[in-house]
Amino acid sequence: SGDAEPLEDGLKDTDDPDTDDDDTEETTQDIDIDQLMDDVPEVDADSSWSQRDKFAALASAGLIVGYWFDSVQDAIGGVLDIFLGPIHDVLPFWGVIFLLAMLTGTYATLLMSNLMDMDVMGEYQDRMKAIQEKQKEVKETGDDELQEEFQKKQMEMMGDQLGMFKSQFRPMVWIMLLTIPIFLWLWWQASNHVSTEGMIMPIIGDVEWGQGIGGPFRSWIIWYMVVTISFRQLISKALHIQTTPTGS
Repeated sequence: SGDAEPLEDGLKDTDDPDTDDDDTEETTQDIDIDQLMDDVPEVDADSSWSQRDKFAALASAGLIVGYWFDSVQDAIGGVLDIFLGPIHDVLPFWGVIFLLAMLTGTYATLLMSNLMDMDVMGEYQDRMKAIQEKQKEVKETGDDELQEEFQKKQMEMMGDQLGMFKSQFRPMVWIMLLTIPIFLWLWWQASNHVSTEGMIMPIIGDVEWGQGIGGPFRSWIIWYMVVTISFRQLISKALHIQTTPTGS
């Protein structure tokens, strides 16, 4: 009978089906959402816009109206024609497009380099990646309450995404402010003055400037985009300008 008592005590200690579940629940409940987010990198950067940036954004939005109203196109086209018309008198239209596309590619690359900090953009990307990893960890716990707390924490950090968007879009408003008038002048010329002229494009062949290619895109737009993108790449490599964020 003396040996039976220790055996019964041992059975009492081991015969508890809820022990493992209680330990799991305690481990899950011990996870603090703030501690979980402690190692998520912070971004120390000011993404606010100056008054000039806001003015550029408003002016660009106003110029976009020109794409839908002929009167705006005529007004902007007529003013710019004072400066660009003499160039068109010397060069064929494809040469004018080439020259303006090179100009656009140059200042767009320089504005992107000077107005957007690629190191900061890399920090934003690292932070977003870390948050996604934490989200995966929280989901793997299977704790609904913890997942709800994490979602609330994500909502509190929505400002990070807004800051990233503002940093990305800041140089774009200045590029648009300079590019839209040029683009409208080209549109005005291609629609009213050189619509029946054209050039021989690789693969496509002989096309007129007013001819549509690939849906709504006219041939001169395709030529403009090809030159702009190519020249931006060339300028970036020639001047060693970084055009992609640097993350860890």
